[in-house]
Amino acid sequence: MKKKNQMFSALGKVSGYMKDKIPVVVFALVLAALGAVLTIVGPDKIGQMTDLMRDGLATGIDMQAVSKIGITLAIIYGASALFTFVQHYIMATVTLGTSRRMRGDLSRKINQVPMSYFNRTAQGDVLSRITNDVQTLQQGLANSLPGIISASAQFVGCIIMMFVTEWRMALCVVVVTFLGVMLLMLVMTHSQKYFVARQEHLGTLNGFVEEMYSGHEVLRISCAGRKVNEQFLKFNQAVYDANWKSQFLSGIMQPLMNVIGNIGYVVVCVVGAALAMNGSIAFGVIVSFILYVRLFTAPLTQIAQGMTNLQTASASATRIFEFLETEELSDESDKKDTLEAVKGEVSFDHVHFSYPETPDKVIINDFSTHVKPGQKVAIVGPTGAGKTTMVNLLMRFFEINSGSISIDGVPTSQLKRENIHELFSMVLQDTWLFEGTVRENLVYNMEGISDEDLERVCKACGLSHFVHSLPHGFDTELSDSTTISAGQKQLLTIARAMLQNSPMLILDEATSSVDTRTEAIIQRAMDELTKGRTSFVIAHRLSTIKNADMILVMKDGDVIESGNHQELMDKGGFYCDLYNSQFDQAV
Repeated sequence: MKKKNQMFSALGKVSGYMKDKIPVVVFALVLAALGAVLTIVGPDKIGQMTDLMRDGLATGIDMQAVSKIGITLAIIYGASALFTFVQHYIMATVTLGTSRRMRGDLSRKINQVPMSYFNRTAQGDVLSRITNDVQTLQQGLANSLPGIISASAQFVGCIIMMFVTEWRMALCVVVVTFLGVMLLMLVMTHSQKYFVARQEHLGTLNGFVEEMYSGHEVLRISCAGRKVNEQFLKFNQAVYDANWKSQFLSGIMQPLMNVIGNIGYVVVCVVGAALAMNGSIAFGVIVSFILYVRLFTAPLTQIAQGMTNLQTASASATRIFEFLETEELSDESDKKDTLEAVKGEVSFDHVHFSYPETPDKVIINDFSTHVKPGQKVAIVGPTGAGKTTMVNLLMRFFEINSGSISIDGVPTSQLKRENIHELFSMVLQDTWLFEGTVRENLVYNMEGISDEDLERVCKACGLSHFVHSLPHGFDTELSDSTTISAGQKQLLTIARAMLQNSPMLILDEATSSVDTRTEAIIQRAMDELTKGRTSFVIAHRLSTIKNADMILVMKDGDVIESGNHQELMDKGGFYCDLYNSQFDQAV
């Protein structure tokens, strides 16, 4: 009952989602029902034609009457085919449009959910909802609903026509078929859970494959192929088991209804022969009933298959709406404050923060500092000290638990996230390049960038030689077949940040993937880039931040030391130990 309620709940959400298309869908379903009803009229007309030919065997067949019935049948079947074609066209158009809209809504939703959602959900699982689940839902709606409606109309119509034609034979067929319907409902009740499990396991498998593929090099270097393969086989087996059970149970339906139909043929022949010998019915009634049995049992098979597809579609709909109904970032339409002429003064005032998933584990504990406009601030400390978290809070990727962060005296909580993001250029440790030209990757989401700007930035970053060595320069396509090192990818992302020309800058291990010589080139470029801009630099190589105006030394979420490089070295404290330890390790 719970699974059944889940199915109807999911389909109810789908109907609410496409409520503006409901009248069109209802019209298509009415056409499907009309097409089925017209088909039901055929056996009665064929029975009349059979009686005419039987009666005319001795005296001569009335061909005019037979032709009239034949023309009527052609018109009926032609109208039925036309109605069916129109409803298929309407349903395909509506469901494809709905799936296109749904993918757009899912894409927009990705940018509206908190970052914490992606901390607890695999990327591949989210992608599976956008691709596999939407496609499954579309196919289920396009094929299942019209089939179920037309089959139901045909089923009810057949019952009516059979009882009108000969109630005793109709009663025998209904009793035989009732057994099949009960078995059908029993199978459907047990199969729904496997359809839900199939979609869930498929999402898990996709997430695992996406993660392993993106980290393929690490996997090979770590010689973890056997372990990964074992995990893959485990996930793959789960998908196989759920698929096998769902397909097995749904596969029972077709042969089950075939058996019921064959039994129905036997009953019709036996009972019909007995009634014909008594003179209770004409021979044409038996012919009509043989056709009615076929039309009567076929809808049950269609309904069973349609319900199977509908179960799969409802499982996909549940996963889709689970994501669409995920809590979003707070609405900021009422916020009017906007920073334009930014000086770059940043203040942290008694900031406390812990991740929503682990509220008891404090990451940032009572952090306070003041950054003057144009200062270069380096954030250093051991792994897990809260360095990257601090930057994420500054960008409002996460909301602080208490305290405040201000830019030019305005709390970031009073600013729209889009406005805050526009104030910063970011270079992260993980590079991101997409399949496109070098130019497209550099000027991503920027306008008015000239070739002179590209040349200037590439020269400052030491990229000029690399770009001009490519077959088509800035118009060279970057793809999996293009050989490009990790350091070159990092340089391209740095060049992109320089082109953005934002008033503030965040560098999170920006030189982690480059060699010493390239690091020196980038360092000079960074010094030029950070002039007049407030910049935050996270670095493990402390030699790269010696010229910072302020160095914040973090440990366990607290700033335990602050000052420039020389001041901190003179103190001989934690920073001094960190700085000297890198040379000890080198030795």
